[in-house]
Amino acid sequence: MAFAAAVVGHHHHHQVSDSDSDSEHGDGSNPLRHVDLSSYICRPYFDFTGQSTATAADLSKVQSFLTSSASGALSCLICLERIRISDPTWSCSALCFSVFHLVCIQSWARQASDLAAARAATRLSISQATASESATWHCPKCRSEYPKPQIPKSYLCFCGKLENPRPDPWILPHSCGEICDRPLRNKCGHKCLLLCHPGPCPPCPKVVQSTCFCGSITESRRCAVKNFACSGTCSKILHCGVHHCIENCHDGVCPPCRKRGIYKCHCRKTEEDRECCERIFRCEEPCNKLLDCGKHECSRGCHSGECGSCPLKGKRSCPCGKRVYEGMACDVAVPLCGGTCDKLLSCGYHWCHERCHRGPCIETCRLVVTKSCRCGSLRKEVPCYQDLTCERKCMRLRDCGRHACKRRCCDGDCPPCSEVCDRKLRCRNHKCPSPCHRGACAPCPVMVSISCACGETKFEVPCGTEMDQKPPRCCKPCTIPYLCHHAPQLKPHKCHYGACPQCKLLCDEEYQCGHKCKLRCHGPKPPPNPEFNIKPKKKKFNRPIEYTSGSPCPPCSELVIRSCVGQHEGAERTMVCSDNISFSCDNLCGNPLSCGNHYCTKICHPLKGGSLDSSSCEECYLHCEKKRKPECQHSCPLRCHPGDCPPCKVLVKRSCHCGSMVHVFECIYYNTLSGDEQMACRSCGGPCHRKLPYCTHLCPEICHPGQCPKPEKCSKKVTVRCSCNMLKKEWICQEVQAAYWATGTDPKVVSKSHFGHKLLPCNSECRNKIKVVESELHPRKSINAPEEKEPVTGNTASKRRRRREKEQEHHSSIELQKMIASVKWLFLCALLVMAFCVATYYGYKGLLRLSDWMNEVDKQRMRRPPRF
Repeated sequence: MAFAAAVVGHHHHHQVSDSDSDSEHGDGSNPLRHVDLSSYICRPYFDFTGQSTATAADLSKVQSFLTSSASGALSCLICLERIRISDPTWSCSALCFSVFHLVCIQSWARQASDLAAARAATRLSISQATASESATWHCPKCRSEYPKPQIPKSYLCFCGKLENPRPDPWILPHSCGEICDRPLRNKCGHKCLLLCHPGPCPPCPKVVQSTCFCGSITESRRCAVKNFACSGTCSKILHCGVHHCIENCHDGVCPPCRKRGIYKCHCRKTEEDRECCERIFRCEEPCNKLLDCGKHECSRGCHSGECGSCPLKGKRSCPCGKRVYEGMACDVAVPLCGGTCDKLLSCGYHWCHERCHRGPCIETCRLVVTKSCRCGSLRKEVPCYQDLTCERKCMRLRDCGRHACKRRCCDGDCPPCSEVCDRKLRCRNHKCPSPCHRGACAPCPVMVSISCACGETKFEVPCGTEMDQKPPRCCKPCTIPYLCHHAPQLKPHKCHYGACPQCKLLCDEEYQCGHKCKLRCHGPKPPPNPEFNIKPKKKKFNRPIEYTSGSPCPPCSELVIRSCVGQHEGAERTMVCSDNISFSCDNLCGNPLSCGNHYCTKICHPLKGGSLDSSSCEECYLHCEKKRKPECQHSCPLRCHPGDCPPCKVLVKRSCHCGSMVHVFECIYYNTLSGDEQMACRSCGGPCHRKLPYCTHLCPEICHPGQCPKPEKCSKKVTVRCSCNMLKKEWICQEVQAAYWATGTDPKVVSKSHFGHKLLPCNSECRNKIKVVESELHPRKSINAPEEKEPVTGNTASKRRRRREKEQEHHSSIELQKMIASVKWLFLCALLVMAFCVATYYGYKGLLRLSDWMNEVDKQRMRRPPRF
């Protein structure tokens, strides 16, 4: 009671301050509307637990209930009316802890229990009184079931200790103001330490001595979280009774033993490597042991223990069971009695009419009987095993009273309606998602959150009641920053809806010229928060308030000294700072041109970007005379320009070292190479193609600069002959050169056709062959000699004349052919000239047409609208 009095004192103090603040804002009708009592009611719990994160998480739901209740935002889900301080209430104690009007929940419970009793009486065919005794009703929000005797009859506080609690402005509405003292939900034996409050009780905060799951460590822990696991091993004996648990300390039963070993089956015939938890198993082999009769084998599979006695031993009967035989051997088949079987068939109504037989009776009873369908509208003779149904649809209304059953051949027990109710709930925002039902729909379970402008302070109200709520007062600072430059100097203000207050300091904004504005702050204003308006009853046309982005500062009125547009010294004038009047003097510009090599010769004119900007000066049309880097013999093709010249792209021809091909390089590329790199890139990569100085062969090396290496070491083969060309041999070229040097002959002067000639001496065979040849040649010369020495006669003269005439005729024909060929050549040249002229003419015309077409295309492209 002392603590409750202290809490009441704190409440009184804050009540006065809140009422004062309400009077300042012009709304003092409900001074307890936004008082936050959660911190005072939860103080006993914080005294035990401290301000920890886990504690704040556990108390979030409780504080949400307290905030909604203290702010007057509690509404009944059944009637959607606000729950006032003086209204009798009832709160659900199962799951949702929602608060309802006592009258509303009583009416709801009676209707729900009566409806449930009527349904039970209809379906189970019992009396209304019996069904009424077992009827239940449910919470409108969480659907938790309550028996009919628990229909609330009196108005109790939240903790249930005080009946008809009086409304007190200094304590929480509908509470007794005392400590809750309800048993906590984990049944630890402790009780709730909070003041009487709505919603669930928080976890137990007391400190107790608790042992870990494995029992090795004992610690002092909160009672709500007293069960914990240590970092050690469980080490409990497992179910096998041999091994210990190797898992970390854990809750519940230890996992199966996973130790592997070799175990035997029940019959001890098979051994397998299995886990300890699966050590007891059955193999796939049959038992096959002889029973006590000594004639039959055990038909069971792998099993433990004895096989048992023979099932054919003792009294035995025929298959139908009408005749019993005693003293028969177990290996003798029982004879049939010859009577009717008379066993009940699977239909459960008829008996087997066959003689006593072995094996099962027929499965389907085919006797023709007269059956009725389920609804009783059709009777027909059908086989006993066949079901009879008709095509008639049941038109009786289901439990909902809105939809027909429409099930074919219904037996009268119509199933519940499967349609969705889809009627609008009382909140007018949602539809009923439940199956079609009788009576009123359940309240809308949706809760709407109403918060301040920043969202830090909020409470929840039932859907449909948010239109009558007002935003909670928030003590947090406003999150909208000031946009003017005085933001660091202004004091923060509280969270609010609508526009922020205006800045009242001097502008003191600095102009571009360096001077400052002396007017009151006229900078940009922050965008306003929207007005609090969740769901208005009537749509009203509210003209939006236009907020300017800030008016600019007036022009600067300070006197300054300005120079001319060309910024020449000695041509300054005094004028107002805001006047943007420009003037020019009579001096020459003298500004460096864009080329960086010459100066502007125009009269003083404005410069765009200062004294170093030459975009408004004249252009330099001189040719560039700079030396290129790296230096080369080509001149720069550009006009006079700033900076270095572009790289030289002129093509330079350089032959390879052996002279077999010509390389083409860019000048900048070739000049940037070193001497060795130039020599390397000039090589063609093939054979040298240069003749060696001392022989007729080519250099065998790859294309290289300078003289060929070791020309006297040529290793190619040369055919060496004697003077009469009868003998020949193959020597190496360097041996041939040595032979020439030995004879005193320079190999350079020896021709290619005589290289290696007369280096071999002639032998006797060569001489004999020469004589034979000469002897063969003598008779031929003697025979031909008289013919050559015959005198010239008349016949020969005539022959010469004829020959001369033939030569003249041939010469004349050749001249005629030459003339004809020259005429043809001239005609062909004329045709080629004409064809070239025609092609040039039509080609020029085609280029003109192509140019006109491209100009037309450009005009059409310019006419098109731009694409974004």
